[in-house]
Amino acid sequence: MKPIKVGISSCLLGESVRYDGSHQLNRFLKDILGRYVEWVPVCPEVECGLPTPREAMRLVGTPENYRLLTQKTKIDHTERMMTWSHSKLDLLETEELCGFVFKKRSPSSALRDAKLYSEKGIPYSKGPGMFGGEFIRRFPLIPVEDDGRLNDDGIRENFIERLFAVARWKAFLASDGSLQGLIHFHMTHKLLLMAHSPSHLRKLGKLVGNAIKQDTAMLLNDYFAVMMEAMGLKATVKKNVNVLHHAMGYFKKKISADAKNELLEVIEDYHRELVPLIVPVTLINHYTRLYNEAYLQDQVYLNPHPVELKLRNHA
Repeated sequence: MKPIKVGISSCLLGESVRYDGSHQLNRFLKDILGRYVEWVPVCPEVECGLPTPREAMRLVGTPENYRLLTQKTKIDHTERMMTWSHSKLDLLETEELCGFVFKKRSPSSALRDAKLYSEKGIPYSKGPGMFGGEFIRRFPLIPVEDDGRLNDDGIRENFIERLFAVARWKAFLASDGSLQGLIHFHMTHKLLLMAHSPSHLRKLGKLVGNAIKQDTAMLLNDYFAVMMEAMGLKATVKKNVNVLHHAMGYFKKKISADAKNELLEVIEDYHRELVPLIVPVTLINHYTRLYNEAYLQDQVYLNPHPVELKLRNHA
């Protein structure tokens, strides 16, 4: 695959671009995830022409109609920010981003928790920052998160899993994009999709099953939309247990009774949240290699992202 390009608020990479001249360096994003992605840093406030340091700003108005104002002098930067945002989004469209990490609570970059103030200066609601809101409207299917929510193990795993899913999809479109290629892509992602949403997996199966009757471009767009909707749903313990049992079925007649009981015990320990997901997955991978099980060897579920990220190591 090409390098996985991911947008990010510049301050999270340690760039001193915040209103007070500081940064918000996130070590996990820069030093760990940064080994596997190519960051595309963005700072809306600096890039739209504002200095550093600068007067702090806030969103004022209603959720349907708000403005970006400096806190003390009430200078309105709404038009400046919106004009820059639309131009920047045009440029980002050419970057083929697989996702974006935004700065929480930022009036320009937040996804959901920027404070919205009344005309009297009272905070009464929360919502997306001005650039953050424009980004998700322009790219509704691209995975997005803020740095605060990524401190949650489950949210972090889901977000990064979606990044790599988008990267694999873009690689498929660039190298193939055919109906036969889509069938192969779907086959290799079946267990991963099952872990997120069995109902979406069935819907995608129907799309692929009727592929020959559909316009290819429309089919690919529909498939990606449903896939990303599925991937946005959390892969719960219950759903993972279902996938593990399904995978086990491919060699249950090959392994000994003792080995089968051991695997069942490990899956049950995961079900009871006594061990992390990496434990039963490692055992499934072992038997997959031992018995050269071709179907499972192709399943993205068993290796959806670099193991060095340790995303499946939390119980």
